[in-house]
Amino acid sequence: MKENFIKIHKWLYPASLCYWAVTSLRNKLFDWGNLRSKSFDISVICIGNLAVGGTGKTPHTEYLIKLLSQKFQIAVLSRGYKRRTRGYILSSLNNNVQNIGDEPYQIKSKFPNIRVAVDEDRCHGIEQLLKVKNPPIDVILLDDAFQHRYVKAGLNILLTDYHRLFCDDTLLPAGRLRESVNGKNRANIVIVTKCPKDIKPIDLNIITKRLNLFPYQQLYFSSFSYRSLKPVFPVQAGKLNRELTTLQKNEEILLVTGIASPAAIIEELESYTSHIDLLSFNDHHNFSSRDIQLIKERFGKLKGKHRLIITTEKDATRLADNLTLDDELKKYIFALPIEVEILQNQQDIFNQRIIEYVRENTRNS
Repeated sequence: MKENFIKIHKWLYPASLCYWAVTSLRNKLFDWGNLRSKSFDISVICIGNLAVGGTGKTPHTEYLIKLLSQKFQIAVLSRGYKRRTRGYILSSLNNNVQNIGDEPYQIKSKFPNIRVAVDEDRCHGIEQLLKVKNPPIDVILLDDAFQHRYVKAGLNILLTDYHRLFCDDTLLPAGRLRESVNGKNRANIVIVTKCPKDIKPIDLNIITKRLNLFPYQQLYFSSFSYRSLKPVFPVQAGKLNRELTTLQKNEEILLVTGIASPAAIIEELESYTSHIDLLSFNDHHNFSSRDIQLIKERFGKLKGKHRLIITTEKDATRLADNLTLDDELKKYIFALPIEVEILQNQQDIFNQRIIEYVRENTRNS
């Protein structure tokens, strides 16, 4: 198993102790019934994690959408992180990133036939979605709501990054955990994400023991697959999707990301070309005119005959909405889509577990 080096700020342990006291008391108040969790007469699946930063929640949410959309009416509910609005908004194709946030916008753009809503109050958001009658919703996917305990989800899916397992981490601000590792006990399913596709059985066994799950909890391992590059501005690019295999060894790439960790993308692209210049911003970064100028300057320094800009789908939603991008730069910008694969021949078992839960808990059953 590849050894991971997780940065822990030990000098911040006293602050983490205070954070532990507050979050533990809050969880106990829910456990004791002093704070109430509300159940709903509908299938509710929560996809979340214990840590801040990217564990792959959006790709896994999209996996569930693809799995369930053929048989059920789906809605996705998010808080709409970093949006410039408040309250409940049911998304339409007329909404923009500023109104609903980048991840809900990405999901609505890719799956226009499902309902996507945002509301910082998840209970209120579900109540509003349940008013939709034409057709009625069968299942609600809660994006990044593991700590939002005012909703009692029927199925809790907890994600943890292969490169930063929650058992190796510690609480904020010394580490990146939002709550104690004991929070994992609320999960019905735990998925170790971003695994190597050729992960060894001994590594699976080591991780399984270290996560220390209960018998009622199911453990799966998933990996990312990268699909064809898509032009963010098709009109300006005048091009169709481009297979990664068409990248040439001498092709120069400016990789622009506003995600928690671009390491996996860099590793993937390095298998095609060694000429990669990384321009990294904070997670959910809103690109300013100065940022666009920086992108243009960095791209201008690539002198090769073949060059392009690659970004994530999430970042592409914010770049596409940026009015300061000029047409000359737009024709070089491509997004790299990600899809999830369940490893170890467990995909059918995982899929059946999800489908059975939704079928047993739809309002029509």
